[in-house]
Amino acid sequence: MCASPLVLLQVFFLMVPEGARPQPSSPLPGTVPTPSDLGPGSQGGTPQSSEGSETPWPVPGSSTVGPTVVTPSAPGNRTADLFPVLPICVCDLTPGTCDINCCCDKDCHLLHPRTVFSFCLPGSVRSSSWVCVDSSLIFRSNSPFPSRVFMDPNGITQFCVHVNNSKLNYFQELQKVNASNFQALVTEFEGKSFTSTFQTQSPPPFYRAGDPILTYFSRWSVISLLRQPAGVGAGGLCAESNPAGFLESKSTTCARFFKDLANSCTLDPALNAASYYNFTVLKVPRGMTDLQDMKLQVPVTLVTKAGSPLLAGNTCQNVVSQVTYEIETNGTSGIQKVSVSFEQTNLTVEPGTSLQQHFIIRFRAFRHSTAAALPGPRSGNPGYIVGKPLLALTDDLSHAMTLLQSQGDGTCSVKRHEIQFGVNAMSGCKFRLKKADCSHLQQEMYQTLHGRPRPEHVAIFGDADPAQKGGWTRILSRNCSVSMMWLS
Repeated sequence: MCASPLVLLQVFFLMVPEGARPQPSSPLPGTVPTPSDLGPGSQGGTPQSSEGSETPWPVPGSSTVGPTVVTPSAPGNRTADLFPVLPICVCDLTPGTCDINCCCDKDCHLLHPRTVFSFCLPGSVRSSSWVCVDSSLIFRSNSPFPSRVFMDPNGITQFCVHVNNSKLNYFQELQKVNASNFQALVTEFEGKSFTSTFQTQSPPPFYRAGDPILTYFSRWSVISLLRQPAGVGAGGLCAESNPAGFLESKSTTCARFFKDLANSCTLDPALNAASYYNFTVLKVPRGMTDLQDMKLQVPVTLVTKAGSPLLAGNTCQNVVSQVTYEIETNGTSGIQKVSVSFEQTNLTVEPGTSLQQHFIIRFRAFRHSTAAALPGPRSGNPGYIVGKPLLALTDDLSHAMTLLQSQGDGTCSVKRHEIQFGVNAMSGCKFRLKKADCSHLQQEMYQTLHGRPRPEHVAIFGDADPAQKGGWTRILSRNCSVSMMWLS
């Protein structure tokens, strides 16, 4: 037998600042665009305006403060881009899914993001940036960037170059309200402060982020909400009334206790899979005005087969233990597809029987065609965000790097702790031999330390692509030779 069947494993994980590239918390400066991004600029003896509809903002080092346009020109005939080209959208962390309040996320399919979002995250909205000099210093302009001539408050004409394309620069200054523009803003945004409770309000044309999702039970002609039961109180009992929020992907867990499972087995709708898909989902809220228009309703598609609860002897079979909704959205066009899958279990009929249920709702962007599987969530775009998982690569599989995690008795748990970027961690647990055989002890210990799958590379940036090997660096590992001691 072995000298000691119980071994203490300890792992230290320190985040080294050298070479680390954290995600900035303040807005990044705009990237200087290339001529191909901006189009031809002003050339010739007289500077011409190429973007007459924009007002230059003060720029550090610029000689202008709130210039006035001298000779505005009409903007050229351009087609407005539905999704402006961005080199980086720093808040787009979930591929194929609309990240809430990320106004530059292409997966949101929103022409006007503020109609759905309550606000835009820093770094996800557009602005303009100009640099100006006295126009007398300019004889001929060969700048590849758009340019215009402005007049400052002192009456001096200035030549300004639009160095940052608004399509590439997503940082904006707040509009100032003063005596000169107050009346115009009041006219645009004025409205009643209070509305009568007796007035019938028409439903909004589309869902906003966080709005409850409407459902329709045609059998009873009843409009309801898509529910996501959640645990409340110390015991985590299921609260049925918790609504699911539009674009809010989340997971909840709750517990149910049964006094008479033999009776509840076939009568309690919470245990029956059919109660989670026997309705349609309204694409947009205005669908409730015409419930006969099936184009405004989406059926819930059953992905996995799910049987009805059945009481067989002392066992309640086919009880729902997990419900997973996958919801595909398309901007203000609303919900396009809803699917549901189940996990079921069997319960023994006895006094005080309990059941723990899991409810998962995931949102993703609607795809017209079946494409390759999307990569996993990013930990930053591009740099890491402090607290996000450190990404590892095994073969072509991207996953979070993990550490040992102990159970209540101190032994090593099957579950592991995710390593977070910028957060130092120390972990340890007691390793207990499954067999009294020292020949495989070293291999089993290494597998426990590294985890499965064993990480081979670590991502340099938070948005590393598993297909691009240059975005990953190899993990240096050395297996130490340890002599085994046997007792006769």
